[in-house]
Parts: sequence; structure tokens; C-alpha cells
Amino acid sequence: MTEDRFIIPDHVAIIPDGNRRWAKRKSLKPHEGHDAGAQITEDLIKEAFNIGIRHLTFWGSSRDNIQKRPLIEKRALFNIYKQYFKKLIESDEVYEKKVHINIIGKWKEQFPKNLADMLSETVEKTKHHSKYFLTFLLAYNGDDDIILAAQKLVEKAHLLKKRFKVTKSELRSQLMTSLLPNVDLLIRTGVESDPHNSTGFLMWQTRNAQYYFSDLMFPDFSASEFRKVVEDFSKRARRFGN
Repeated sequence: MTEDRFIIPDHVAIIPDGNRRWAKRKSLKPHEGHDAGAQITEDLIKEAFNIGIRHLTFWGSSRDNIQKRPLIEKRALFNIYKQYFKKLIESDEVYEKKVHINIIGKWKEQFPKNLADMLSETVEKTKHHSKYFLTFLLAYNGDDDIILAAQKLVEKAHLLKKRFKVTKSELRSQLMTSLLPNVDLLIRTGVESDPHNSTGFLMWQTRNAQYYFSDLMFPDFSASEFRKVVEDFSKRARRFGN
């Protein structure tokens, strides 16, 4: 299949569910599942940009993931982040393809300082790139995003000391994810007959998105499987609520 034979979504978001369950079924430790997921993430990034998808977003962790998981698992996850982002920022492909890397969420508050500093450096080094856009949502909850935007609007009204009309563009401008374009295709792995969203994931950007739910655990969701999902998307008639 050649790329000009199917419609390429501009923005694909992925909820990579199933790392821990995948590890458990293989009698492995949870962090080994996360490590396998990180390797798959690398493959999917390469495939997405080879296909021509300009915006790719991964939900790396929710705020609840960071706060509620056992300490030993969190430490292992932070170590995987360190290894993965170090490899990412040193990748020639990031600079050759002019990949703009962004990280959204409450990671600066929730992550160890040395890791947060590394992530900040990653964002800084690629901030002028504008050909492809790779976003990671870390310590991110969708409901936090909306609540924060509402709080900012209240603060604005207080500073102005008058009422003002809240428009769609005004609300969007206050979101943590304000610069992300609308999602064309949202993929969730590891659903196992339980297709669902979580904590209002990108609720503003996904309001007209197409969904694809896969029973495959994320470490089994290969680049070839990703391409099949894009093919499936290209066959759908998008009605945008009409």
C-alpha cells in the first residue's frame, strides 16, 4: 500500500494501555511492561512520520498514575523516561525531520527535578522545529485541563472587574493543551472488550475525533498494526456531528 492511496490524518493521539497487564501475563515485573511499551513507542513514531502524519500525541501517564502507583514502580517508570528521552533528544532523526517535541501536564510538579530538567531541555532543544510535532502528555488528566482553564477565566474576570463573553476560542486558549490541533484519530490499545476514555482525555480536541479501540496490549501494537488502523481511518466517512 502506498501513502497516496489513503487519507492521512493530520493528528493522531494514542492512549497506550496494557503495559502492566502485558507484563503480568508474561510473569514479568510492571516496569518491564513499561520498557516494552517505550520500545514500541519508538517504532510508532518512526512509522507515523514515514506515513506523513504531522502531529502525534502519546498519553504517557495520568496524574493518578504518578500519585497512586507503588513507589518502586514509579521509580522504574521515571528511569525509563530518563533513558527514553535521552535517546530521543540524541536521535539524528529528530533534527533531520525537524521534530518539535512538547510535553504537557503536571510533570514539573510530580517528577524528580533531574528528570524534569531533562524534559525541559528536550523541549527547549526542539522548540524551533516545525515540520513534525511530537507531544507527550505526562502527569496529565483531561479534567485538570478543563478545570485549570475555568480557573484562568475566573481570574481574568476578576482582574478585568467585569463580565465578558466566554467563547470557544477564549476557552481553548486557556487550556494546557491549547496549541494542540483537533485530533483526527484517537487510538486506545488494550481495551479487551472495554472501550472507554479516561479522565476526559483531550476532551476538547477529541470532540469530533474518530476512535479506534484495539484489544492488543500496547507492547503488541506494532508499527504494521498502526498502519492498518490508519488505513481503516481512511475508509471512514467523517460527518462531524451532522
